[in-house]
Amino acid sequence: MARDRDPGGAFVFDLIDDGAADPEGPLAPPGAGSGGEQDGAASAPGESSSGELGRRVRAVAPAAAVLAILFGTGLALDGARDGARMDRMRDMHGGVVDVSSPLVETWRWEGAVGSRRALAEGLGAEAAVLEDVLVFETGTDLVALDAATGVEAWMVPLGADADCGPMGSAGWGEVTTTGLVCLVGSGADRAATVVGPDGVVSSERVLDPADGRRFGAARPGPDGTVLRGERVGRAPTSGLGDAECTDMGECTGTVEAGQDLALRAEDALTGEERWRVTIPFRPTPANQCANWYGTSWDGGRTAVDLSDMLDSGAFGARISDMLVQLYGCGIEAAVTADGVLLGTEIEPGAGGVARLRSGGYTGYMFDEEVRTVLYDTAGDAVGEVDGYAAEPVAVDGSGPDTFVGVGGPGARTRAYEPDGTLRWEVEEGTDNQMFLAQVAGTAVILSSTGSVRGLDLLTGEKRWTWNGSGSDETAVYVSRAFTDGQFVLLLTENGYGGTGLVSLDAVSGEVAWEQHDDAADSGTGGRFGGTMMSVDGNLVEVRPDGIRGLG
Repeated sequence: MARDRDPGGAFVFDLIDDGAADPEGPLAPPGAGSGGEQDGAASAPGESSSGELGRRVRAVAPAAAVLAILFGTGLALDGARDGARMDRMRDMHGGVVDVSSPLVETWRWEGAVGSRRALAEGLGAEAAVLEDVLVFETGTDLVALDAATGVEAWMVPLGADADCGPMGSAGWGEVTTTGLVCLVGSGADRAATVVGPDGVVSSERVLDPADGRRFGAARPGPDGTVLRGERVGRAPTSGLGDAECTDMGECTGTVEAGQDLALRAEDALTGEERWRVTIPFRPTPANQCANWYGTSWDGGRTAVDLSDMLDSGAFGARISDMLVQLYGCGIEAAVTADGVLLGTEIEPGAGGVARLRSGGYTGYMFDEEVRTVLYDTAGDAVGEVDGYAAEPVAVDGSGPDTFVGVGGPGARTRAYEPDGTLRWEVEEGTDNQMFLAQVAGTAVILSSTGSVRGLDLLTGEKRWTWNGSGSDETAVYVSRAFTDGQFVLLLTENGYGGTGLVSLDAVSGEVAWEQHDDAADSGTGGRFGGTMMSVDGNLVEVRPDGIRGLG
């Protein structure tokens, strides 16, 4: 009998697998075979992997509940705690219901993922989380999948030339929203509509062609808006300065003059203007003004004009649920969903603006040293820190809001409060690369050498270090992280195309289980990709040619 690891917790019974159970019997997990393989994880004769034991424990949970009634409420209370934790993790960024045992492919959906515009611009598999379903464009339809089963929740026919948003690239620019704005039809019949979480579609509003001439081409925006952007002001007769490009596309010099950029947000359903901002043109390195840089605002550019590489009017945007990031020749800024302009002090091509999930925004600038300006939710500057302000990729919802400085001077780990107040600083001997997770009072941080460290969130004291492992004995690096509130799941890469998963106990750093895509019995149906995301507590992998569930 063991005590729950929470101080003062109830006594619970350990369920021990003595190896006597028939692997083909009622307690055998799905996929178990006579060879001892359990859901893709092989065990040596007479041994049980942690994943196998975890699955067997879950299999006998009903019997354990009866024992809890007979011998006390310990297991019932422990089960209630687990249930509450799992429910909580559904709403956490990077939260997954359970990563205590190895993963298997649970379902697969095959087909093109992403709008034609996104695929043509090389943006990869764009999707959005709409409350508790995964939504994406495929062909001429908008499809929503239940992330637990892969079953189609609903489908909305869009027709050709549709553009829905905000959408994000799975794995790094993920978007969660309560509604999607879709532009459908073409020419004079172009219209805006809004799709809600249950697939309910609003009535269409035909877009006035005159608005397109006055304010620019339309794009789906955040918070139920249609965005329009265009260059404004008198075009300079000569503003290229000493800028020039070679036939190989190498551009040097500075573009000295150009037009400002106006961005307008209108209500998607009524057409009423919500806000309008103007971003002033600033002298810009020529490599930010080449016609191959980024993408065009309206998605109309499909080829590079090698005879005239410089384009002082080029601009594009990355549109998320809370921020519109604008870039291009003479432009480097962002506008919040409420119309607050940020980042005009950042030199074009030398930084950018990002949103903090805990509230507020960051404006990062890199020249000789990296520094970051912190903004509150109203867009007012509240502080400045060395390096990038890195939020945890995955959280369990406990502990204070924290970020760490990444890429600052010296081999130090620095933890800050949201207003930039230094919480603690420790010498680590290596630079930080990513704030992987904030779980169970532990800050899990990836170093530039590939090691993963667990630090006490409140003091910075080192709890544990994981230096990586792999079937080929090569160093591994981490590209994504998820958590179930007890374990931290890391997606690893070894630099040679191999990927894998490792689950670590957040408090002790002990390895619960590992999987590698070079294992013939991985059970996952293929290599792991960097496009994993969590949807309503479920782990899904999104690719341009399909989606699959892992659980």
